Amino acid sequence: MTKPKVHFIGIGGIGTSALARWFLSHNYNVSGSDASPSEIISELKKQGIRVFIGHQAKNLPRGANLAIFSAAVPINNPERRQAAKLGIPAKSYAEAVGDLAKQYKTLAIAGAHGKSTTTALLSLILIKAGFNPTVIIGTKLKEFGNSNFCNGRGDYLVLEADEYSGSFLNYSPFAAIILNIDAEHLDYYKNLRVIKNAFLKFIKNIQSGGILVLNKDDKNLSGLKNKIQKISQNKNIKIIWYGITNPERSSMICYKIREILKISGEHNVSNALAVYSLAKALGIKNRDIFNAIGSYRGAWRRMEYRGELKFPIFNFQFPIKVYDDYAHHPTEIKATLAGIAQKWPKTGLICVFQPHQAKRLSLLFKAFIGAFDEANALVLLPVYQVAGRDISDKVSQNRGCCNAQTGRRKTSQIFCNNKIVAKYLSKKLAEAIQKRINSKFKIDPPGILRKQNSKLREVVYLPSPKKLKQILNNLLITHNSKLKTIIVMMGAGDIYKLTDKLVRYKA
Repeated sequence: MTKPKVHFIGIGGIGTSALARWFLSHNYNVSGSDASPSEIISELKKQGIRVFIGHQAKNLPRGANLAIFSAAVPINNPERRQAAKLGIPAKSYAEAVGDLAKQYKTLAIAGAHGKSTTTALLSLILIKAGFNPTVIIGTKLKEFGNSNFCNGRGDYLVLEADEYSGSFLNYSPFAAIILNIDAEHLDYYKNLRVIKNAFLKFIKNIQSGGILVLNKDDKNLSGLKNKIQKISQNKNIKIIWYGITNPERSSMICYKIREILKISGEHNVSNALAVYSLAKALGIKNRDIFNAIGSYRGAWRRMEYRGELKFPIFNFQFPIKVYDDYAHHPTEIKATLAGIAQKWPKTGLICVFQPHQAKRLSLLFKAFIGAFDEANALVLLPVYQVAGRDISDKVSQNRGCCNAQTGRRKTSQIFCNNKIVAKYLSKKLAEAIQKRINSKFKIDPPGILRKQNSKLREVVYLPSPKKLKQILNNLLITHNSKLKTIIVMMGAGDIYKLTDKLVRYKA
């Protein structure tokens, strides 16, 4: 019997690659293409998936039954055009996952930040409790054989539900967790109000009689309480609010979570509490929940320990620990750095940050200026520009910048000159941060003078990563007389490739 054929356009994405693995595990003939080679593509090839580098019409296999494209692939892509010409059904990644989710009892994790960690924790709890779930996640887990997919045999699908381009509106889960709502993906959404409305639509998609777990500590989410309540009454959805600031019974649970959780940061305590709340609603015992939470040691690019940089001093090479982290939004950066400071209060911190997407940096510019206060030194790399989603040559004058709390765009002198191209945004950010830390005081509304509460003392803009090792050595000498420092390589782009070179470095 001939296997059905499915072709992925943009197969190297963290989501599309996971879905490709689902089709492969269900006896499909899977092929795909991507703009450039990557670690994920190499892994897919080892699994037997044929992958083409570069997009061409001839990549589409003869007799293909379905073409699936990532959100970054434009409509004029030659493979999408070829599929239309041949009458081959074509669906976006989110549409295809929406179809897949109908085959399962789906549990979806949504929110601007923390989805991957929360999805991982929930998946491990379900596995521990014997649910045998299928999992599609936006990172790689050691527990899944360093994969972003787990092929379960049970009725449940655990799914990371991304809000970008309204993707999560394709899903109608039995249960959902919403971690937070923030001014994110403003290249797609107009403002925070539009984002909130998208989350309300997602809530309306939850199945009647389902479960919804919500973070009461998130102001943007708790502000929708009345509207959420009306939806839940109409659809008989069970609402569970959780919060780490709750003085009632959850404080005891939080104490237990803090005691056993291996990953750092109060944001991760909150993520674990969300998972605990849903797991209890599914009837899972505390023993299984806490065993799974306590055994979790993190995921790919989530404060992932990668090795040591050998820092030369006299005739000795002193080891400096190096970590990778995926944080790329100001809220995520603050939470991650605060978690590091909490876990290692007497350790110095050098953050190497690669901004992800020029539009995000321009729209949230002011929020980025104050995002790195918990680091002692900061190295800023050029912006990683996202294919199909980013500014190609210049920042639009009418975009301005955005208030991270309200999501409303404001005009900014930094961006009024549309001759400033996206590649210079990192340099402008470095200058703005340096100006801020040079000032001992700041003025808070309504005109109150406050002392700056920041550990950050030096910012370096590095236009080429070729000198990164030299810059880090200089910073280590300047900021670390006792040699107790860690380095965090941060960003959602390809900065992790630089980490490989750092930890292999021999002075």
